[in-house]
Amino acid sequence: MQALFFGLGYSSSRTADMMAETGTYARLYGTRRSLAASGPAIPLVFDGTAPGPEVGKTLRNGITHVILSVAPDADGDLVLRHHRADLDAAQDLQWLCYFSTVGVYGDFGGDWIDETAPLSPKNARSAWRVKAEDQWRTFAAARGVPLCIFRLAGIYGPGRSGFDKLRDGTARRIIKQGQVFNRIHVDDIARVTMLAAQQRLAGTFNLADDLPAPPQDVVEHAADLIGAPVPPDMPFETADLSPMARSFYADNKRVSNAAIKSALGIELLYPNYRAGLAAILKDEQ
Repeated sequence: MQALFFGLGYSSSRTADMMAETGTYARLYGTRRSLAASGPAIPLVFDGTAPGPEVGKTLRNGITHVILSVAPDADGDLVLRHHRADLDAAQDLQWLCYFSTVGVYGDFGGDWIDETAPLSPKNARSAWRVKAEDQWRTFAAARGVPLCIFRLAGIYGPGRSGFDKLRDGTARRIIKQGQVFNRIHVDDIARVTMLAAQQRLAGTFNLADDLPAPPQDVVEHAADLIGAPVPPDMPFETADLSPMARSFYADNKRVSNAAIKSALGIELLYPNYRAGLAAILKDEQ
């Protein structure tokens, strides 16, 4: 097997690491905006504005699994825009995986939802994800290749946790009455993707933790774990937030992960933020 990651960012890099550890992949490739090598994946240049110089040749040369985490724009998915013909010509292609977001659902007033919930995104970025999901479903059906779409909750992990914000002084306890978010540890994203790839799993699945929680609770718990001062409460209505940061608070829902756990027969490595933060802190020591 050979895998190609479009967008070798935080989650994809960790997934490539786990795949490499299994020893079942002959080669791993990953696209970046430049040829900065990092980890086990061979870097390829693709910046989304034009076809990657080596990407087409690589796709045609034995790639079996393609994992996609490049963000779309208003016109849709960048990979399909520039490399659809190459994907059509990839004769060994066996599986596609697309990293989307739980933001596609929009706001449910804190209620529990699953994959059957209607999609009503509240910002342009999430609306673009809905369009990209549909484009990949259409392509996969025409190509006859299984497609797995993972709708990811808020991603955290080593180097991207409440600890880091507390230490650099940017952590804030923003209070919006009744607001909750799901999260997902990067290692759970990597493990689930790896297992799904092995099974060539098809379908659309939420990838979120078991315990949606108010964001201020997570900040306070992280502060307690490292003995840092708990930031003061900051009402959402008066908080100085960027438009992007404020848009996250427009969605309030509890996202079920039952479907992916049933499909793979697993439990999460880190089913809640407490377990995830404890593991991060342990690895730091």
